[in-house]
Amino acid sequence: MIQGHIDIALNSTGLAQASAVARRLSGAPVAAIHASDLGRAWQTATAIAAPHRLAVVAEPDLRERHWGRFQGMSIDQIARHWPDAHARMVARDPHFALDGGESIAELVARVRAVLVRIAAAVAGRTAVVVTHGGVLDSAYRIATGLALDAPRPFVLANAAVNVLEGDGAAWRVRSWGDVGHLDGIERRDELS
Repeated sequence: MIQGHIDIALNSTGLAQASAVARRLSGAPVAAIHASDLGRAWQTATAIAAPHRLAVVAEPDLRERHWGRFQGMSIDQIARHWPDAHARMVARDPHFALDGGESIAELVARVRAVLVRIAAAVAGRTAVVVTHGGVLDSAYRIATGLALDAPRPFVLANAAVNVLEGDGAAWRVRSWGDVGHLDGIERRDELS
């Protein structure tokens, strides 16, 4: 199911993953924690923040891509009922604005702006950003220059540690998709 802006809480697996990533980051020199205000990201951010005794900064711009009328549907349902829309989604048409939702280009612009804002707020210190698959996809493309319509050559895993480094003007990927802390916990890759 495409969740988008639908506010869904973590299930038991998600809670276990949140605890694992919180333990993983407990010794990191974290100056700030910014998170999507959607429950599934907020719960994870709260777990990460606890050992650091930091308040989580709510960032609505870190929300998942808004999928318009397709939120709550499966990819198969979209393919069956809206084949033209499905084809444009699969092709990663950067300017295809979903009915009532965002295009990829709009999402990337939103992500770029929030990353610049967070980088300015922490001024060279480490910030943890807790967000969703579409936002992570956008951040990776911003940091690497990967075209918006290019197939995804990387995995988006729930509760992975992905490290970007940047000053707001330039970004680079230091590491991506680290899920070593999730050993023994069920995992699934995010679709978007």
